[in-house]
Amino acid sequence: MEAGPIVTSKQREAVVCGVPTEVVCTAFSNSVLVVVTQYGKMGTIVYVDPSTPLVHVCAKNLVAFVSQEAGNKPVLLAMALKDKTMEGIQALREVIRSCQVW
Repeated sequence: MEAGPIVTSKQREAVVCGVPTEVVCTAFSNSVLVVVTQYGKMGTIVYVDPSTPLVHVCAKNLVAFVSQEAGNKPVLLAMALKDKTMEGIQALREVIRSCQVW
């Protein structure tokens, strides 16, 4: 019997509100790692489960979206964003959805 991959990962690149953006989503058995960057580096890393309050509205929005889509799994989010507008966050959600590994 052939074993499946230990970790499943997908990567996408897109232009979000005029800014080149990279997204990598990796699924682990008990959580999801999402890296969103517009600087080519990981940026701030935030570990959250869905009930953890966050001050950062962008992180809260993306974490809540991914966690809900992934069956309420905890999410580790690394983000380095130039565009933090709601329009940009909505566009990022669609890029993240295209990397869905959960």
